[in-house]
Amino acid sequence: MSILSSASMMLLRHHNKFTKRRIVFSGNLQDTLSVQLETESSYIHTQQYHQWETLNQILQTKVYFSLLPISSILDNCDTLIYYWPNNKKKAQFQLQNLLSLLRCGSDIFIVGGYSSGIRSAHGMVKNWVNMIKIDSAHRCGLYYGSLARNSYFNPSEFWHEHLVEGITLKSLPGVFGYNGLDNGTELLLSTFREDIEGKILDIGCGTGVISAIIASRSPSADIILTDVNAAALAASKATLLCNNLKGTVLASNVYSKITGCFNMIVANPPFHDGSKVTLDIAQTLIKDAPNFLYKGGELRIVANSFLPYHHMLNKVFGHHKVIIYNKYFKVYSAIKNN
Repeated sequence: MSILSSASMMLLRHHNKFTKRRIVFSGNLQDTLSVQLETESSYIHTQQYHQWETLNQILQTKVYFSLLPISSILDNCDTLIYYWPNNKKKAQFQLQNLLSLLRCGSDIFIVGGYSSGIRSAHGMVKNWVNMIKIDSAHRCGLYYGSLARNSYFNPSEFWHEHLVEGITLKSLPGVFGYNGLDNGTELLLSTFREDIEGKILDIGCGTGVISAIIASRSPSADIILTDVNAAALAASKATLLCNNLKGTVLASNVYSKITGCFNMIVANPPFHDGSKVTLDIAQTLIKDAPNFLYKGGELRIVANSFLPYHHMLNKVFGHHKVIIYNKYFKVYSAIKNN
């Protein structure tokens, strides 16, 4: 997060506008500008735990990780700088929440890339803010307006649910699996036919579907579900609760908050950062897996067939096998032997 994004470079062109403002930064924070920009005061809210880890190390105060911002802190802010995310529904959830809490008359700045859909920001908030474009560069737009009236926000209206194998999955905007079960996870789930005992770590739990299916088939399993996304953590908790299933849900950037060892680590690791393909998360997941597996413990992951995970697995474990595959996906398994 140290290199400034195109959106932050655009904001820097307007840095003189912010020196006397009490600002809340939110949305898709991509770098450290929120802790570097000169302001009267700054409050940072993020739904991404890895962003919180990075920013909190620098600022140590006034950086908050949660699904919803703390309303009492927003009372002290007169400006919002919102980084537009790639998911329009997620932007709607976050903006309606923020605009329901800020004081009327607060200045609203929304910045983001055109490819991520920021042009729709004006229409999304038009009932509460009249946005105008004040800058355009680096394939990004910067929009400004003043909050005329507070938005209506009811988080329950954003919840979505669907059924998979008789399990009710709960979800919120921005959570992987929000619209239904993806083909990769479906293939991975098909490999869990037998009863699984011991400790299981579900990394990148999303809606909680993998753990929920395992828990329903293996009630004695001790399952920990992790994710960096506050909405995913809330969704997984809701999925477990509404299906009366056991599991511990916690925020962790891959293994950053994990202790102890497990009989199985399971994941459908993401390989996109926005529109860019990245294997960073998968590399960390695979490279450090032996440190969190008992001897004989298994790492089981699903991946698009074209991704070079077999090289990573062989380098770390010395071997791997493909349990099942189709035209698009492979489910890999690697056992810790030493």
